Amino acid sequence: MQRYFLNEDLKDYQNQTISIGGDSFHHMIKVMRMKVDHRVYLVTKNQQAFIAKINAIEENKVLLNWVEDDLRQQELPIDVTIASGLPKGDKLDLIVQKGTELGASAFIPFAGSFSITKWDTKKAAKKIERLQKIAQEAAEQSHRTKIPTLQPLASVKQLIEMKEQFDVCLVAYEESAKAGEDQNFVKGLKMLPAGGKLLIVFGPEGGLSKDEVGAFIQNGFLPCALGPRILRTETAPLYALAAASYHFELMHK
Repeated sequence: MQRYFLNEDLKDYQNQTISIGGDSFHHMIKVMRMKVDHRVYLVTKNQQAFIAKINAIEENKVLLNWVEDDLRQQELPIDVTIASGLPKGDKLDLIVQKGTELGASAFIPFAGSFSITKWDTKKAAKKIERLQKIAQEAAEQSHRTKIPTLQPLASVKQLIEMKEQFDVCLVAYEESAKAGEDQNFVKGLKMLPAGGKLLIVFGPEGGLSKDEVGAFIQNGFLPCALGPRILRTETAPLYALAAASYHFELMHK
């Protein structure tokens, strides 16, 4: 079944008719060709997922009613925010799409010293809006109950100022991998409490400058390697999310 996120928080969704229009209506009726009695997953703004049945299709909206709640746990037990130095081309699209599938809670693009790509201030908001839509589509596809948030373009200084919002802050640093360091990432995961918040910073294609890494470390970020191999800027966040999933979900089954 397809999954759709509702724009409102329905407190009594079990006993009311739910009306859906806009893009979700178009996708249901025009793309998926759904009919009366077809069922879908719906998710409220407070992350309550349930199965609903189509009872009527009108000119610009579809009417549904609750069938049963979906009580499966679909979210990582920690909040992981991915901060990515602006990469070239459509690599950030890939990071957001696959990162959402792997359970990321939020994404922060930032302008690193070695970022070749530069975002025009006037166009940045539209880029964030587009990435937010990619995140929503990926959240629907992967049956999540939460859509990750896309935060505005940040600077290294602004990232450092966000430190107090997180329980643990890591910075992926290729020199750590070259030096054979292989414990800080695991140490960071073990430091997280249940429901904790983790921020991981990844550089662009050229990596992070020594000054940038020094600033992160001076402000309490833990430098870490992600295995012995040097990963691409679009691969490293996905590796980290998969490892976090294994650590917090599969190991504790």
